[in-house]
Amino acid sequence: MCAKEAYDSLLDDDDPGLHTTRHSSGNPSLFAAAIGHGVRPRIAILREQGVNGHLEMAAAFDRVGFEAVDVTMGDLVSKRHRLEQFVGMAACGGFSFGDVLGAGRGWAKTILLQPALKAQFAEFFLRPDTFALGVCNGCQMLSGLKTLIPGAAHWPVFVRNRSEQFEARLVMAEIMESRSILFRDMSGTRLPVVVAHGEGQVKFDRADALDMLALAGQLTLRYVDNRGLPTVRYPANPNGSAGGITGLTSEEGRVTILMPHPERIFRTLTCSWHPREWGEDSPWLKLFENARAWVD
Repeated sequence: MCAKEAYDSLLDDDDPGLHTTRHSSGNPSLFAAAIGHGVRPRIAILREQGVNGHLEMAAAFDRVGFEAVDVTMGDLVSKRHRLEQFVGMAACGGFSFGDVLGAGRGWAKTILLQPALKAQFAEFFLRPDTFALGVCNGCQMLSGLKTLIPGAAHWPVFVRNRSEQFEARLVMAEIMESRSILFRDMSGTRLPVVVAHGEGQVKFDRADALDMLALAGQLTLRYVDNRGLPTVRYPANPNGSAGGITGLTSEEGRVTILMPHPERIFRTLTCSWHPREWGEDSPWLKLFENARAWVD
């Protein structure tokens, strides 16, 4: 079925192709004064064995004036670093434990099954001055920690893509109106984003969960086709998620999870296509700027 949908999409002569509704890029100069004075909030760039997206994530947060600190799970176990030392946490993408225990699930279990580590994460999520971002494998991991995250009870788990394949491609996404602090002043924006995952299809534990999350303003991002319409068709929707949903946030908006990779496309030099007027930075940088503005 996915193959037929892909072939059908190639036969659509009226397909407008990739596009964007946001023509202004990010503006890291907004934070230049604070950076110049050495005021850099600390964010933990969290990784586990097999995670490979930490460098891009660190670069994105560094770009807007954070002090990005490389933190492994071993660092937290040994107390070389503690989450109480940070205002932000970014769980990065990749393949923790080779995904052999389910994408992100083994990573989540290493936290849930160690009481001291579990308490450390629970305390971090409870602090009102903190925020967290989970991308791809980090998204899957944080969804596995939803019992520790206030206001995340109805989050889904992420299961095998409808195509039964690992999907790495550039697709269109739309930012939805939500409570997320990271997506402030971005709702309604449509633009390309990178995806790279094998288990990105949302699966809810109750039939009305999607409607409940929508009413609560906890849906942040969805796949759309090249006409800007939410879709479940392949390849515009690379995993088959209902409603095209690919991003969620907690009730307070401080914890946001996404399957796509904004950190891999915040610089236009990494974009295979972009409008010329974007300049050096893409609009995805705004997500990271919002984090910095919220901390300030």
